Amino acid sequence: MNELVFLNGEIVEASAARLPVSDAGLSHGAGLFETVRVYNANPFKLDDHLRRMRHSGKKLGIAVPWDDAEITRSASRILQANELREARLRITVTPGDLRAGLAAEDGIPPATLLITAQKFEAYSADYYRKGMTVCVSSYKQNKHDPTTGHKTVSYFPRLLALREAHGKQCGEALWFTTDNQLAEGCVSNVFIISKDKLRTPPLDTPVLPGIARAITLQCAAARQIEVVEEPLTINDLLEAEEVFLTNTIMEILPVCRIERHPVSDETVGDFTRTLREAYFEVVQQECRIGG
Repeated sequence: MNELVFLNGEIVEASAARLPVSDAGLSHGAGLFETVRVYNANPFKLDDHLRRMRHSGKKLGIAVPWDDAEITRSASRILQANELREARLRITVTPGDLRAGLAAEDGIPPATLLITAQKFEAYSADYYRKGMTVCVSSYKQNKHDPTTGHKTVSYFPRLLALREAHGKQCGEALWFTTDNQLAEGCVSNVFIISKDKLRTPPLDTPVLPGIARAITLQCAAARQIEVVEEPLTINDLLEAEEVFLTNTIMEILPVCRIERHPVSDETVGDFTRTLREAYFEVVQQECRIGG
């Protein structure tokens, strides 16, 4: 079956979907997106994804002129159209033609809403058994960049860093800030275990307020694991007893090597295993899996 997409109210074949060349997503890289994991035909934490998108829209001046119920129905339609129960759902919003906004009575141009749904493809099972190898990106995260901490379609720097990581046979690249604080991965948040404490960079580093990040913090608190959100350095990272990454596609993914540097004994640690199990319990409950 040909892939179908939802574009501005219509379901069309992906190959036939068209945007005008004046769309600001194309001409200026302006726009927001959310990638949502779908389990058992249920988009996981969709409300949280939409809340984050709207927050970013207000901060960056990108209108999201559809209510949550409409976006949720549209997402359900495209999942059904593609006959998918386990999927990667992507919701993209761009401001449309910025020139049209200048002529609009309310100053808001007709925005673009694109929703795609693709068959879910998991990360390698070896990553979960043996841990991923990551590298330190040669690029820096700038806290003065207004888009930092938001999930925008201006993703090319992240793709360049991932390309660099893959060239080093690494699965992810970790970014540090211009003042050498640990920030996040290209597509993930990062956590370390040190002296029985779960530590992660604070949101004002700045880092993306990850959906999986928030779930992980809640799971840790529920299991009485001490959580500290604080600035971290390269030494904190290299001296950590455990390191793991989070996003809603990978869930909780262990890191056992930072380039050639082993994390502890290069095995998946007990805290990481415990939190992985706790995270999936949340998934099972919310997406009605296994019962």
